[in-house]
Amino acid sequence: MLVHHVLFWLKSDISNEQKKSFHEGLKTLEKIETIKSYYIGTPAPIERAVVDISYTFSLLIIFENLAGHDVYQVHPIHKGFLDEFRILFEKVIIYDSQ
Repeated sequence: MLVHHVLFWLKSDISNEQKKSFHEGLKTLEKIETIKSYYIGTPAPIERAVVDISYTFSLLIIFENLAGHDVYQVHPIHKGFLDEFRILFEKVIIYDSQ
C-alpha cells in the first residue's frame, strides 16, 4: 500500500468561486483507476500547538502499490488538474508513505 497525502495552500486573493472550482477539480482525480481510497478535507478546528491548520485543502489517496502511484502521476486527469489549477495554489507539500 502507498499513501499519498497532499496539502494545498491556496493563494489568499482567490475568490470563493475559485475555491469551489478547485474543490471540484480535486474530485475529478478520483476517476483515476489506480486509486483505491480517496478523501478530500479541510482543516479541522483543532487548536493545539502540534496541529497545523494553515492549509486550505488536504487530499489523501491510497494506492495498492507504488506502481499505482506512478500511473497516477502521469495520468491525463492528474496532469489536466495541475495544468488548470496550479495557478491557484501558492504552496503544496506532499507526504508519501508505505
